[in-house]
Amino acid sequence: MAEEAAGVVVDLHAHYPMHLIPPSEASVVRLIVSRRERTRWRDRMRALLTEAGSRLWNYPSPAAGPAVTVPLMRAGRVGAVLSVLYVPLDEMDLSCAYGSPPNPDYFPRLLRQLELVEAHVGAAHGDAVRIARTPTELEAARDQGRLALVHCVEGGFHLGATPGEVEGNVARLAERGVAYIGLAHLFWRGVATNVAALPFLPDWVYHLLFPQPARGLTVLGEAALRAMVRHGILVDVTHMSARSFDDALELMDELDPQRRVPAIASHMACRFGHLEYNLTDDQIERLARRDGAMGVILCDHFVKEGLRHRRTRTFEESLEAICRHVDRIREITGSHRHAAIGSDLDGYIKPTLAGLDDMSAMAALREGLRRRYGDDADAICQGNALRVLRAGWAAGA
Repeated sequence: MAEEAAGVVVDLHAHYPMHLIPPSEASVVRLIVSRRERTRWRDRMRALLTEAGSRLWNYPSPAAGPAVTVPLMRAGRVGAVLSVLYVPLDEMDLSCAYGSPPNPDYFPRLLRQLELVEAHVGAAHGDAVRIARTPTELEAARDQGRLALVHCVEGGFHLGATPGEVEGNVARLAERGVAYIGLAHLFWRGVATNVAALPFLPDWVYHLLFPQPARGLTVLGEAALRAMVRHGILVDVTHMSARSFDDALELMDELDPQRRVPAIASHMACRFGHLEYNLTDDQIERLARRDGAMGVILCDHFVKEGLRHRRTRTFEESLEAICRHVDRIREITGSHRHAAIGSDLDGYIKPTLAGLDDMSAMAALREGLRRRYGDDADAICQGNALRVLRAGWAAGA
């Protein structure tokens, strides 16, 4: 491995560039418009709403920019990032009732987003960034000192309206190099029930406003998971309700009884208090039984829960909070083998942990973890993430 690639961070979950590319880069509209780039009023409104949401709930101030850019990642010595494909206005589709099953039109928009992300990266950052579609390509990019960008998908609602559509679309995503899919997300859309995950709403208020059936994976969710295991796409349990989590791991045990394929929780935290988003001790232990990894999220709301009453104010306070979660994972599993970083930066997690507002802070985070854990910090910052990718993505290609 090239010397400059040694010791870099692998972020299991960050929103680049997806729907958060600034208008100055002439891409926010293009990420949503039709294949021929027709700028219909609906497309313009979707773009404007998406950007408004980013400025309100992602950026430090309305005048600021995204936290996840290539220059910021290079400054933070990020060597690889799992880049989230997600179309928020399809999940929050105002043209249908809450809880409606997926629309077949969602998948073409997701695929178009993937294609336009690749086009943008190639045009703007071709020398510095490589789209990695297999573990081998990821390692090659790191050896060359280039940033490896790996596609992942957040939300099973993107995948299709019937089991047949879902199976075919998962196969297409595998061909395009998608490393993992999270079947649950923010709202119930007929695929997998989810936990409350809106920092500005107490859990009980969320469930009052957005009720869900008393179940876990649906036939669509099961079809997706079966296809993912078959085609070498990792299962991300983030956002899953307890029932969905149980269903997912039980089905994985049925499909892969030798537990060769790990499961991941790409951007979560340990449950020190009562927030249902955070993983319980039992869930972390079950994840470890599959030799998986949990990426610790950088959202202040989830990380401080049960540990401190006030927001983090300094980088050192944030580092201490993260270490409490890393320590808890070690206490449950017996080692640091299952702890990783999954920032979720630019994923509507404002406020972030203090001093960890953008990707440039990743270098400081790594150094702080090295002071605390010595050589184990390299496993936390990159080794564990790379291990699960090699084991389960593209059948370990």
